[in-house]
Amino acid sequence: MQALKYARAASVDDAIRLLRDGGETARVLAGGTDVIVQARERRREIHLLVDIKRLAEVSALAVGDAGLEIGAAVPLYRVYGDADVRRRYPALVEAAHVIGGTAIQGRATLGGNLANASPAADSIPAMIALGGGARVAGPGGAREIPVAEFCTAPGRSVLQPAEFIVSLRFPAPAPRSGSAWERFIPRNEMDIAVVNAAAYVALDGDVVAEARLALGAVAPTPLALTDVAAALVGRPLDEAAIENAATAAAAAARPISDMRGTEAQRRRLTGVLVGRVLRKAAARARGEEVVA
Repeated sequence: MQALKYARAASVDDAIRLLRDGGETARVLAGGTDVIVQARERRREIHLLVDIKRLAEVSALAVGDAGLEIGAAVPLYRVYGDADVRRRYPALVEAAHVIGGTAIQGRATLGGNLANASPAADSIPAMIALGGGARVAGPGGAREIPVAEFCTAPGRSVLQPAEFIVSLRFPAPAPRSGSAWERFIPRNEMDIAVVNAAAYVALDGDVVAEARLALGAVAPTPLALTDVAAALVGRPLDEAAIENAATAAAAAARPISDMRGTEAQRRRLTGVLVGRVLRKAAARARGEEVVA
């Protein structure tokens, strides 16, 4: 374990100051389930941890007519434990429920999952599909970044020096809309997705009025399938449309072969999972009961 200094921020502005003064080796401490491991294993040079957990702005969870806001330090169990979130944002709940085990979910956060910018992060495709944005604070002021544009490379993001995520915001789901998320892992003990996928659809009668699709673990960053989703809009979400979207998603993926799966396997799984999440999202939009 490298030598670390610890500071507790008294406000958002104080956290920005501490991060700025700490330089490139300062990191935010929210849940800490990843950053502490990174420091212990010396995967990143970290000399200062800035604790933001006590700040009201990063600890609040609010869901209402305007949408959903989740503070960057809100642990996962509060996300999937909220009845309104479960009802209105099922894709987010499905992803949050499988990140680590019960003990990890008591500390891990969606903000930290996004900030790590892992290509295989479970929650990021769900956040993209739900139209999420990250509210960020830093020396240059506050800004909001679409989750779909947040990650730039494995482990890298658009965050500038001394910036950090304050909260995540999601618009209210449209009437007759639904979302879903799934992943494939080779066994329960190997907890990193080979592929994960998320979908959101809103229906006008039988016709798709709005759609978003996203993938994880098939490209250097989580992948928003903007063109594939746009091709669904204006037509019925029947089996032909779903199969076309699954085929197009597999073609859009840019996977590699590694110890968790081959390129060919990932392409095949991409099509399978996109088909599944579209069917589940459409069923939820129609008000049908879906077994998670």
